[in-house]
Amino acid sequence: MQKTKKYFFILTTFLLTLFFITIYLKNPLILQAINNKIRDDFMLFRGKINTTQQVVIIDIDEKSLKALGQWPWNRDVMAKILKNLTNAGAGIIGLDMFFPENDTKSPAFFAKKYHLNLKLPDTDKIFANAIATTPTILGFLFDFDKNITLNELPNIPAIFIEKNLKYDFLLKPKGYISNITTLQNNAYSGGFVNIIPDNDGVVRYVPLLIKYNDEIYPSLSFEMIRLALGINKVFINYNEAGVFNITIGKLVIPTDRFGRIFVNYRGDKKTFRYISASDIYKNNFNPDLVKNKFILIGTSAAGLFDLRVTPFNNVYPGVEVHANVIDNILKGDYLIRPDFSEALEMSVLIITSIIIALSIYYFNAFVSLGIILILNFIYLYGEYYLFIKKGYVLNIATVLLLSVILSIVLITINYFFEVKQSEKLKKAFSKKVSPSVMNELLKNPTEEILKPKEKEITIFFSDIRSFTTISEKLKDPKLVIELLNTYMTPMVDIIVKQQGTIDKFIGDAIMAYWNAPADIKNHADKAVSGAIMQIKKLKEVNKILQKKFNITIDIGIGINTGITTVGEMGSKGRADYTVIGDSVNLASRLEGLNKVYHSHIIISEFTKHMLKNDYSIRELDLVKVKGKTEPIKIYEVLVTNKKIPATYYEALKFYRNSEFDKAKKIFEELYQKEKDLLYNLYIDRCNYFIKNPPENFDGIWTYTTK
Repeated sequence: MQKTKKYFFILTTFLLTLFFITIYLKNPLILQAINNKIRDDFMLFRGKINTTQQVVIIDIDEKSLKALGQWPWNRDVMAKILKNLTNAGAGIIGLDMFFPENDTKSPAFFAKKYHLNLKLPDTDKIFANAIATTPTILGFLFDFDKNITLNELPNIPAIFIEKNLKYDFLLKPKGYISNITTLQNNAYSGGFVNIIPDNDGVVRYVPLLIKYNDEIYPSLSFEMIRLALGINKVFINYNEAGVFNITIGKLVIPTDRFGRIFVNYRGDKKTFRYISASDIYKNNFNPDLVKNKFILIGTSAAGLFDLRVTPFNNVYPGVEVHANVIDNILKGDYLIRPDFSEALEMSVLIITSIIIALSIYYFNAFVSLGIILILNFIYLYGEYYLFIKKGYVLNIATVLLLSVILSIVLITINYFFEVKQSEKLKKAFSKKVSPSVMNELLKNPTEEILKPKEKEITIFFSDIRSFTTISEKLKDPKLVIELLNTYMTPMVDIIVKQQGTIDKFIGDAIMAYWNAPADIKNHADKAVSGAIMQIKKLKEVNKILQKKFNITIDIGIGINTGITTVGEMGSKGRADYTVIGDSVNLASRLEGLNKVYHSHIIISEFTKHMLKNDYSIRELDLVKVKGKTEPIKIYEVLVTNKKIPATYYEALKFYRNSEFDKAKKIFEELYQKEKDLLYNLYIDRCNYFIKNPPENFDGIWTYTTK
């Protein structure tokens, strides 16, 4: 029996080791994802590291959009920014953007369009002149999906030499989008701004070179480095696997086989120095901050959609990715996969199999488990040490998976198969689902609760007003967290007591829902009642906040009822039970409208129709929110049993019938009596429409922002 067990152990260990060696050599996507996640966690655990202080980001931020208007700006604005930077001594300027069309806001464009015989300023030419007289590098974009060719690619003033080329692994796009000729002809050079994420959406690698129609083009960050060095000859060095490094003069940049650099992120977003573009435009900045620096002009504004996912943050400005690449090259602290990596990883695989098999064969389950855990800890710490101290990128996932799988198989053979299998399932479920879903699974394990399905639910969003200002006043992050905890604890208690499910906390906001995963009777009433309780409870909370922090807060709540998709969603290893759909988005939009209508609780007409109990409710408006094409009626739920004047609805009727003078008169009378800011809002609208009579007015107010 013992001899049979010994042979079975040897055979199982040999076959599993051979299997994992094969998997290692094939390197499937799941292994790549695990290795990437491990390195992401290493980077997060390591934390922030110092930059060279040589890269500065000029940020088209919310402040700039507010000061200079919505994007895109007139190009004479961009011209002034370039000139102000140049006058301040900027070393080199890279534009993380491109301009594929003429400036439609240009006076000259307007004159041409309407055939006006006027000589008006041409902002494209003004911008082109600024590009020609400043150290500016234009960006352009390669397209890997469509055969789009818009405008002409720039002529790069450099020679790219491929050495020992056998197999060409440089990325090859299908098309491109470049700048208009007026701008391109005045630029000394250009660089592509492509940032290509991995399969999980995280940006870890950035290509330095791309080949299109047998011509090689540099990235924006690479071209800025090359021009700063003043070297026009670039060597792309190949081996059997593909590209292994790129050299510019004495500078050697290690890459992967595709000519990509593994980004050694310096930290979370805003690790580099940011200067608002509006401050540059107004010349309201310290010239020393940009003198002789690498300047990148890009955006962190959410509405301009240049936000990426990185190991440090799910909302990371794309321009800062370029900043990290430049800083990596300047500092030379690259992340590289060393030549000996495959031999090392294969050896570790074989040694691990032998140690695990011997430990499980000769020792009991607890001792062998301890040995395996220590072994895996050594591997993880060893990879972490080499990653942080040497910049070595190793693939330890196969070893960890082998360790886990081999241990499970051998322990299952040798000991308690059914017990271990049960514990494994429980452990997997406890990590995969939230506690409320786990309870449902335990009550009825055969019900497919996790499977996504459509269901009618009531969605709740709440948010603290002007929380940024509050945070700035408190300054200390610990105080901010303490304030949030003081506020959120009673608010969450109310939601739970009303049988709601907390979905997530989004900064200072709370998202919850009713009627999932379990069915809740009168779920709309539960949500509205809970919202009223929260507003009342806020008075008590504010007394505590006033005493502790000398601060009081105000909140807005949005509630909507509708059909949504509910179920387990997310990425591998990070899934959770949640809800998605237009109804969820509408609830979020309603929460934001509280600021407009000076209210605390706004519900949709869909929620109102579901209510069984009596509440003090008044109709607010007929609106189209951003992302919706159909208008909806929205209502305010009043905390006190306030009687709504009949004249209010009369005024609302006049307003929707375009009888703005009559409506205004009633709203003014109401405002004089009650000083309700809602009436003042309608007075302002009436004044506007009296001066600017609308055509075919339907009473619908359209919101174009969130």
